[in-house]
Amino acid sequence: MIHSVSGDILLTRAEAIAHGIAPNDPFDRGLARALRERWPAMHKDYRHWANTHRAKPGDLWAWGGHGVRIVNLLTQEGDLGHGSRPGRATVEHVNHALRALRQHAEKEGYASIALPRLATGVGGLDWADVKPLVEHHLGDLAAAVYVYETYVPDQQADEPGLVAAS
Repeated sequence: MIHSVSGDILLTRAEAIAHGIAPNDPFDRGLARALRERWPAMHKDYRHWANTHRAKPGDLWAWGGHGVRIVNLLTQEGDLGHGSRPGRATVEHVNHALRALRQHAEKEGYASIALPRLATGVGGLDWADVKPLVEHHLGDLAAAVYVYETYVPDQQADEPGLVAAS
């Protein structure tokens, strides 16, 4: 079931955080930056993975460490060269990445996943185009899905079914 929530996704109690990135993403903007600052080893491990695999939009790369699971969804075009910025997200890439997220969540047996309004910040898509894809791919998932539709810094969201931190 999908729940729309307001709060700071970094304070989620969900088992995994999923978010959108680009192949060879520098993790220097938006949620990716906040995740990199909190878990720098994740970005280091991603760079290694991206350099040893042919990462492409629509793929997924999952990381677990320090009691957290991060699912990186490749929703954007990659950068075009050294020092350039990653490209924009596309509905097609989001569609493929959400399909991969569903398969990954089922395989891993996640009970809960938190995600932002995927690909609408740095990715540049309109939430009205992305939300139906989230509903289609994750709406009947066994895991609870918490979509952080409104960012409220330093505020823990009311995530139905999850116990608040004390």
